[in-house]
Amino acid sequence: MSKQIVHGDQCRKKIIEGINVVANAVGITLGPKGRCVAIEQSYGPPKITKDGVSVAKAIQLKDKSLNVGAQFVISVASKTADVAGDGTTTATVIADAAVRELNKAEVAGIDIQEVRKGAEKAVEAVIADVRKNSSPVKNEEEIAQVATVSSNGDREIGEKIANAMKQVGQEGVITVEDSKNFNFEVEVVKGMRFDRGYISQYFATNREKMITEFENPYILLLDQKVSTVQPLVPVLEAVAHTGKPLVLIADDVDGEALTALILNNLKGSIKVVAVKAPGFGDRKKEMLEDIAILTNGEVITEQLGIKLEKVNDTSKLGTANRVIVTKDHTTIVHDKNNSDIEKKVNSRCEQIREAIKDTTSDYEKEKLQERLAKLRNGVAVLKVGGATEVEQKERKDRVEDALHATRAAVEEGIVPGGGVALFYASRVLDSLKFDNEDQRVGINIIKKVLEAPVRQIVKNAGGKEDVVVNELSKSTDKNRGFDARTMQYVDMIKAGIVDPTKVVRTALQDAFSVASLVIATSAMITDHEEDNNTGNRSGGGVGGGHHGGMGGMDF
Repeated sequence: MSKQIVHGDQCRKKIIEGINVVANAVGITLGPKGRCVAIEQSYGPPKITKDGVSVAKAIQLKDKSLNVGAQFVISVASKTADVAGDGTTTATVIADAAVRELNKAEVAGIDIQEVRKGAEKAVEAVIADVRKNSSPVKNEEEIAQVATVSSNGDREIGEKIANAMKQVGQEGVITVEDSKNFNFEVEVVKGMRFDRGYISQYFATNREKMITEFENPYILLLDQKVSTVQPLVPVLEAVAHTGKPLVLIADDVDGEALTALILNNLKGSIKVVAVKAPGFGDRKKEMLEDIAILTNGEVITEQLGIKLEKVNDTSKLGTANRVIVTKDHTTIVHDKNNSDIEKKVNSRCEQIREAIKDTTSDYEKEKLQERLAKLRNGVAVLKVGGATEVEQKERKDRVEDALHATRAAVEEGIVPGGGVALFYASRVLDSLKFDNEDQRVGINIIKKVLEAPVRQIVKNAGGKEDVVVNELSKSTDKNRGFDARTMQYVDMIKAGIVDPTKVVRTALQDAFSVASLVIATSAMITDHEEDNNTGNRSGGGVGGGHHGGMGGMDF
């Protein structure tokens, strides 16, 4: 396909227009009176959501030049979601404002490189001030407050998440799943999570969230690396005949073996996900044994005379009620009603406690305590219900956002919410030193941009932006803000309107990072709009046709 190149002012204009299209769609979701967005699905009812990153990712503009701008701001939302788990709408709103203000400076003929330097200094100073004024999360009520704000003021969600954290600990494993009834419940189940994800993204069963979820899978534990597929064939065929999924946990899986697993997974011959074993050296062997006990399986290791190619049935495989695998983590939820497993887990925990007593190494003690916590604390499951599928999915999105925000708050603390943390932090810029007048322009741009979240929240609530900004500008109390629910000025901390420090910090950093890239861009290359109707018109399926049945596995 031929390409078209757009230069200079026209390039920048198109990019900014594309950014603005996304920012307008995402921005309306901000704050307690933000609106929902309906997203068309390829099948079934539309998705109703207030999740900024979901809205952003759903946007694909027909005009390719505008779409380049849209993708810039979509990357902001995605990165903020990956790092902080929340704050995507705030990041988008800030990025949109920053790009527009930086562009005005360049159009006015100001040295944009110096403007960027000044803006960068300002961002660093603001983030330092936000961190300085951050408070650690002290109790269950503060956890509930963070979750309530992030879930659009849903107090029930806040209380359920706080309750879940109380039961499994602030660093415990909490997952979200659909309820089979209308209710929203917290259930603590036996299980563990370790810091290893899938070896390849092609194992993801949910392409939107990039996760793999299996119900009642078999679990194959290997204390070895697998590069060729032949040793795996007997056990893969045994599992395939059961119709159940397989979770393969090994030192590593690569080469021919990895290719074969991916192809058969995509083909549907067998549902499988490959995960690297957690830990290193002797600790890895111990953790594999922990998983074996938890799942009532065995570790396949040649040190015990068990060869992989001799495993031709499922007798040595573990099982679990549910396994969730992301790119970073694997969570195993096992059968809490199995008394045999419970006895083995208790015995294993006692062994670990004895090892903790015997060790003189603080590092070793810490790692043993981690293993003990993984075996004992279990997994809290937030079961989200709804009257309809649409309502259930919308609420589930809010629960997941709130959970991410709560984890961020536990990690770095909290600041006053409603956009005022950044608004008041901008005051440090009044005394910030600069090398020249162009840098001062950059500093002033950031000061103006930091009003954007407050303005958007007020706008979405139907209030007067300038009046609120003017009122807050006079305040000497950094906790004072505008409660969009009641349309009153309140002490945000006392009112329970708080934001995680990590979310606020990440939103600003990511927004400025992308705004800087946009303003440094002077040309873009896109495909020409062409009529593709003369493309492939042949009937037949991809690959010319395996019909009926599984068609066998490709080894």
